[in-house]
Amino acid sequence: MEPSVLLLLTFFAGFLLLLVRGHPKACGHLPPGPRPLPFLGNLLQMDRRGLLNSFMRLRDKYGDVFTVHLGPRPVVMLCGTEAIREALVDQAEAFSGRGTIAVVKPTFKDYGVIFANGERWKALRRFSLATMRDFGMGKRTVEERIQEEAQCLVEELRKSQGAPLDPKFLFQCITANIICSIVFGERFDYKDRQFLRLLDLFYRTFSLASSFSSQVFELFSGFLKYFPGTHKQIHRNMKEILDYIDHSVEKHRAILDASNPRDFIDTYLLRMEKEKSNPHTEFHHQNLMITVLSLFFAGTETSSTTLRYGFLLMLKYPHVAEKVQKEIDQVIGSHRLPTLDDRTKMPYTDAVIHEIQRFSDLIPIGVPHKVTKDTLFRGYLLPKDTEVYPILSSALHDPQYFEQPDTFNPDRFLDANGALKKNEAFMPFSIGKRICLGEGIARHELFLFFTTLLQNFSLSSPVDPKDIDLSPKESGIGRVPPEYQICFLSR
Repeated sequence: MEPSVLLLLTFFAGFLLLLVRGHPKACGHLPPGPRPLPFLGNLLQMDRRGLLNSFMRLRDKYGDVFTVHLGPRPVVMLCGTEAIREALVDQAEAFSGRGTIAVVKPTFKDYGVIFANGERWKALRRFSLATMRDFGMGKRTVEERIQEEAQCLVEELRKSQGAPLDPKFLFQCITANIICSIVFGERFDYKDRQFLRLLDLFYRTFSLASSFSSQVFELFSGFLKYFPGTHKQIHRNMKEILDYIDHSVEKHRAILDASNPRDFIDTYLLRMEKEKSNPHTEFHHQNLMITVLSLFFAGTETSSTTLRYGFLLMLKYPHVAEKVQKEIDQVIGSHRLPTLDDRTKMPYTDAVIHEIQRFSDLIPIGVPHKVTKDTLFRGYLLPKDTEVYPILSSALHDPQYFEQPDTFNPDRFLDANGALKKNEAFMPFSIGKRICLGEGIARHELFLFFTTLLQNFSLSSPVDPKDIDLSPKESGIGRVPPEYQICFLSR
């Protein structure tokens, strides 16, 4: 027999053996899961409705901790409040690594505060938290900036005179301006063309990253990256945003005053200068660019999307909005601005905001983690660098903590005396060492924007409440609410 024919037959026999045996096992002892095919992983077990539905269906069979092969790579799924807390809180350090999201990896790589690992992540997170806490070196508080932005929005909405409008870009404007004041040291007019272009890029990118095609890409990125698709458009969008950030950084560098840093970029540039003789410093240009992109993107899209879902829910359930307005009238009245101190006196409003966050379920499968060392978890051995998905949706809809979790019910966050009560399953910002670093600012924004708008406006919809569809436009890495029209009627 010819050697070439023998070689071909040997290869074919080996391939058949792989098909019979399934995917070779990783070192360690991973949790159970469906048997993978070589190269294809668990493609045959994937639901056409997307990754979350696939994982929830597999959970019914394998329990709260199981392994799924996304293409060739094994990923451990954590479902339910208890499993997620045991990993991200009880073994916080071991589960503090960051996994990848395939469609944005070419842009973020392993840089910036969200997707970095190890000492790079720790250094950038410490710096980012400290700088955001100082918030422009203490010139104005977060509360004051949000109050000012809320008043700008009220003035803009009064111009609509109650006509139906799509609130998407206005909610983007107000949340983007808060993070812009921290990062770039300025706010933008709602008609600024460059600003609106950036916001449009954010919205399109978040929608594309949450699309079904991006979820397919997550399974086979090693192969699909060579072909056209949403991943290419996402990369182009991110490149345009990075070009803007680079231009802004250069403007900051040209007028940098070491004695008077104005914002996050100035503070970072001064740190770069301080550590320029350190060859191992993490404070270099690439980390600056990707950290600013991370803060700008996350600080804009997450809060604005929550507000969009929130006001859609107020249109669907007008009796809830009326109860919030009654509490606003009793505690704040109509002649002063809402303040953060008001929150403790407004448990129903706070409960409504909690329920909006729970119900909107913004990042349903969580941002991927990975273990930083060989880790024993619930009797299984997860080898170092094993990716882990904390399925936040499974906690936010955990029936052990939330009765009838698929219904919208703010009262679930109130005790028998009408006071706000904590719930261990409430983790919209995730939990543990990788909890969203903008959580504090986001919570301030949601309370102040929500109460200011309902203080000044009654809400109306061109669609009958019973006909309002809450189904997301996209549901993948993120959940994108449907587009809708809303009328803001001066009270």
